[in-house]
Amino acid sequence: MPDKKKLVIVISRGFDDERASVAWSIANGGLNNDLDVSIFLVSAGVDWARKGAGQGAHLNPFDPTMDEMIQKVVDAGCRIMVCPPCAKARGLTEEHLIESAVIQGSGGMHELIKEGAATLSF
Repeated sequence: MPDKKKLVIVISRGFDDERASVAWSIANGGLNNDLDVSIFLVSAGVDWARKGAGQGAHLNPFDPTMDEMIQKVVDAGCRIMVCPPCAKARGLTEEHLIESAVIQGSGGMHELIKEGAATLSF
């Protein structure tokens, strides 16, 4: 059986930007289409990796809640990489992060790209 095609989604948008909802929705769609999805969170996007961040957030009324979309990614075992300087600027350590999220530099994303991953940025 061939390896799944890889998709890395870079999310730089936080709670105040509907594009964050679009990014997580596309991640969920990738899972539904049998892609190997990874997330790289940078800038304000790192806030989504904070435990409880998605609870109550619903940026687009036509999408599931942010909590549901994030949980689907976690439940699928997707890799969620959190930019180290971005996390540090917000006082986040790995103990503050949701399951599957690790503080990891862009090298993790670069390895996936070298393996043929497509990338989308929001």
